[in-house]
Order: sequence, then structure tokens, then C-alpha cells
Amino acid sequence: MNFFYNLLISVFNALLPVIGVISPKLTLFVKGRRTVFEVLEKSLKIEDRVIWFHCASLGEYEQGVPVMEMMKSTYPDHKILVTFFSPSGYEVKKNSTLADVIVYLPIDTMTNARKFIKLVQPELAVFVKYEFWPNYLMELKKNVIPITIISAAFREDQAFFRWYGGFMRNALKTVDHFFVQDATSKGLLNQVGFSNVTVSGDTRFDRVSHQIEMNNQVDFISEFIGDRLCIVIGSSWTEDEEVFLDFVNQVANDLCFIIAPHEIKDNGVQSLKQKLTKKTVLFSEKEGKNLNDYQVFVMNTIGYLSRVYSYADIAYVGGAMGTSGLHNILEPATFGIPIIIGQHFEKFGEAKQLQKLAGLFSISNASEFSNIMNKLIENKKYRQQTGMIAGHFINSNTGATDIIVKYLADNLDTT
Repeated sequence: MNFFYNLLISVFNALLPVIGVISPKLTLFVKGRRTVFEVLEKSLKIEDRVIWFHCASLGEYEQGVPVMEMMKSTYPDHKILVTFFSPSGYEVKKNSTLADVIVYLPIDTMTNARKFIKLVQPELAVFVKYEFWPNYLMELKKNVIPITIISAAFREDQAFFRWYGGFMRNALKTVDHFFVQDATSKGLLNQVGFSNVTVSGDTRFDRVSHQIEMNNQVDFISEFIGDRLCIVIGSSWTEDEEVFLDFVNQVANDLCFIIAPHEIKDNGVQSLKQKLTKKTVLFSEKEGKNLNDYQVFVMNTIGYLSRVYSYADIAYVGGAMGTSGLHNILEPATFGIPIIIGQHFEKFGEAKQLQKLAGLFSISNASEFSNIMNKLIENKKYRQQTGMIAGHFINSNTGATDIIVKYLADNLDTT
């Protein structure tokens, strides 16, 4: 199996220049990897002490942030290296000041893994949640570099737990410790022979809990809302539009809506605006306008959503009406507001937990969306009680970062 994996990954690596012409995203995927080793050679010196965090994409990066921040604060003389697999993570965070170096992770060939580890020589390697690249893991183990997986969530249908998953289980044997989100993940690992597992919880709870302590003021949002009840629709896709558009168009004008589409390309945003019959303004058009005259504000920009949720009385979080995957429900939950999502959230444990607590509602069509929305709007007490459940859910699940950082500190040579 090891031979076939390396053969396939080498073929994929060789075909990357051809694959890169298929789409703009794949072009970024290919182009961004061309200069990784050059950047590392320029950015890292032989005497640098490096802590390496790998994140598949943006969501994993956000999970890693609390741990990165605490490690950076505790060990200011060490350099933080962050690698991404996906352009959707790298392109958004490539200029972040949290890390000293941010690059794509070269494809997992044996040659790339050897060259990367030789250049970086990390004192610790921290993989966030997903992505277990066998050649990198094996190379780290050969160099006696501690490997930690944090905020991991395992499912029974993953290859590690199937009869054919021996190769991937062998890769996991290189890991020194797993910090998992829940007891189910620990149980699955225990069943296949891993005892080096701690249920620490999800570091995203620590991440979002800090948001409420920050300055979330956004002047143009305050101007837009005024004293109206505000509904925020975050990270929406076209499948989500099908369930909320009729409600937005037909509801009374004393409500206001902020819509933050996941894709902010101009054609998609203009299409959304054309479907809205309420008076609508885009972020890109807001200058010089009396924003309080509008009922709908479309955020065709990035970087504001976590603060915008602080203004919401109710939040709808997109992604679960289709197959793209549910977006972050913890960001609005931390502000103590009711949350509505689509129907496909089986792989999102936090959503299932919050639904059981009655702090989250799942809908499958426009009628269900309207029914729950009307109930939350008309019954202030019900809305507030539901929001309190969401807020308590966040507060009762914090603390993973402290557990993880204590372990990392114990495994970091500070001499």
C-alpha cells in the first residue's frame, strides 16, 4: 500500500502544472507551491527554533489560533510556521502577523517531505483537526520531532477504522499524542490500539469565546440597523437563498437583514440583489448613502462576519442546505442568539449537540424557515431563552487550549 500511495502522489505532483489550468482555485493551488522552499530558505535561519502548525484550510486555522497565540506569547523566541493545504485558507491568511512564516504545504511526496523537514527542523509539529500526510509524519518520526494532533474529530466511516485502513493506521502510529474533541473520537482510536488520546474539546470554543471580549463595533452596521430587529444570514450559498429569499421579500419592513454570501464574486452578488425586492444596498455601494433607509445590507466583502454577528437578534448560518458543508455556528452562538441551519449537518458534532439543547433549529425548506423565523421574531422571550442556551453552550465548552498548551510546553526543549 505504501508503494501505491507514493506512486499515486508522485503522479499527482507531476500533473499539477496541467491541473492548474482547469480553474482559478487550482491555479492558486499550483502557483503557490512553486516558491515554498525558496520562501523557507529566505525566512528561516539554521539557528531558528520553529514550532510548525499545519492547517488544511481556513476553518482549521481558526481552530489553531488560540494555541498559536498562547505558544507565541509563552515562547516569543520561537518562530511560528503555518502551512496550508488549501488556497481558501492560505489566500485569506497569508499576510497574518500571528505566524512568522506562512506557506503552502508541498505535496506529500517522500522527496518533498525530506526537503521540508530538513529546511524547517521544527521542534514541535502540530496538525490541526484533519489531514494526516504519511510521508511528512514518517519523516518527522525519523527525525525524532514530537507530533501532536489537536482538535481532532474522528468518524467511524473513515479509512482508519475500516479493514483496508492499515496503511493510514500505520501513519497514525507516528503521532505522539491526540487531543480529540469528544469521547466518540477517543473510543474509535482506542478500538484500533491507540491509548495516547486525551479528550480536550474543541479549541474553536476558546477562539470564539474571546470574540465577545473584543471591540465588535462596526459603524456602518450600527447606522444600517438603527433600532430595528436584525437578522444576519452568514456564509450563504445559492441553496440557502432558496429557503430565505421569499421570507426576506415578504416580511414587514420594520426588520432588517444582513446577508454575507460565502462567494462574493460580482456576478453572484448581483444575481442575489436582483432576487431581493426589499430596498437593498451592497457594502461596495454604501458610501454617501443613508444606510438606515435600506432593509437589506449585502456584505460583498470579507473580514466582518464575526463582528456582524454581535449585532444579530437571530442568525441563519449557511452551507447545510447543500453539500458544501455547514459553516461556523460557534461565531454567532458566542453572542447568545438563536441559530437556524439547513438539514445536512450529520458530520458537525457541535451542531448536533446544540440542536439537542434546543439552541439551534434545522430546516429543510422555505416553509420551515418562515415558521421558525416568525416564532423567534414574534416571541421575544422564546428568542432570548434560545439565545441564552447558545451562549451557555459556548461558555461550558471552553478550556481545550490550556490543556493542549500544557502538553506542548512539556514537550518543548526550552534550554
